[in-house]
Parts: sequence; structure tokens; C-alpha cells
Amino acid sequence: MTTLHTVTLEVANIASARSFYTAAFGLDQEIHVNIATAPTTGFRGFTLSLLVSQPANVDALIDAALAAGASSLKPTAKSLWGYGGVLQDPDGTIWKVATSAKKNTGPASRTVESIALLLGVADVKATKQFYVDRGFSVAKSFGSNYVEFAGAASRVSLGLYKRRALAKDAGVSPEGSGSHRIVLHGDAGSFVDPDGFAWEETPRV
Repeated sequence: MTTLHTVTLEVANIASARSFYTAAFGLDQEIHVNIATAPTTGFRGFTLSLLVSQPANVDALIDAALAAGASSLKPTAKSLWGYGGVLQDPDGTIWKVATSAKKNTGPASRTVESIALLLGVADVKATKQFYVDRGFSVAKSFGSNYVEFAGAASRVSLGLYKRRALAKDAGVSPEGSGSHRIVLHGDAGSFVDPDGFAWEETPRV
């Protein structure tokens, strides 16, 4: 089964970006950075979500990110599905921090349980089939609206969502052009998907 292992975000300054991700989220295994070489404007077509175990952890991560230089796109709030908020980091990547839990069960921490990458695509069904043809296994599917792929070997999950719906969920305009400024690493080789997201073989260490 093909799996998404890590992602590389393209940034303006590697040292500054690494400093932010360490200070804000404590991430260094699944998120890598590289220098951006292509221009981009507006919505980049994807979001990254940090999924945590309780509301206090959402607050702890968002507070740390804002203190490190992120900007708020949607303040934290309760909803039918749980509790969360959306922010944008200094290099423009959109992050959602969320939990399905309604109540705290322990002291606040910045422990991230899992990471979810959502790609905003033009045609969910067609892109789903593109990935299935490359060995990805579907874990959840809701017609032409949403797909989540299985990823038993990774803490990073991959999903597909309509581009406009994803932008609305993030609190931004769906308009955007140029580079996505993200490279995905898995075990299906190098390719570019129908919406222009580039994949490379996971580096061997």
C-alpha cells in the first residue's frame, strides 16, 4: 500500500522556517523545508492539520504559533465536531489545529497525535482514481466531496477536498496561482497529480 510519509514546505528562509516550526509545533520529523524557487499568489491549494487529544492542547499549540509569528485566520471555537482554530505561518502555509474531544482530560501539552494534509482539488472523484491507480488505499470516501486515504505506516494522512470548500474551511479566498510550495514524499516514485501537486520518493536515511 502506497503511503504519504513526509512533506517538504518551500520557504523564503530555511533557518527562520525551522525556528518557527520548532517553536510553534515541535515538528521536525514529518515536516521538512527547502528554499522556494517559484512564485505563488493567494491560496496554495492545501492545508495541514495538527490533530490533538483535547481542547487545551489546541490552545497551547495556537498560542505558541501566534507567539512565534503566525497570524490567525479563524479563532479557536467549539463546533459540532469538536474544537479548533486556523492560522497562517510566516511563509504562508495554512494550519488547522483541532480536536474531536469536547472536554479536557489532563494538563495542557503541545503533543501532536497526527498530521492531516488536505489537497484542494478540482475533481475529487478523478483525483481519487489517480491515486488509487498508484497504489493508495481509500479509508473514507464521501462521493465527490471528500476522500481520505489509508496510511498505516505514517503519522501523516492524506485527503482530498474540493478546492473551494477547503478554502472556505480555512477562511481564505479560493483564488490563487503559481507554485503550491509543497512537495510530498511517499513510496510511489516521482509524479505530479492532476492538480499540480508534486511527489518524490521518500529519501532514504
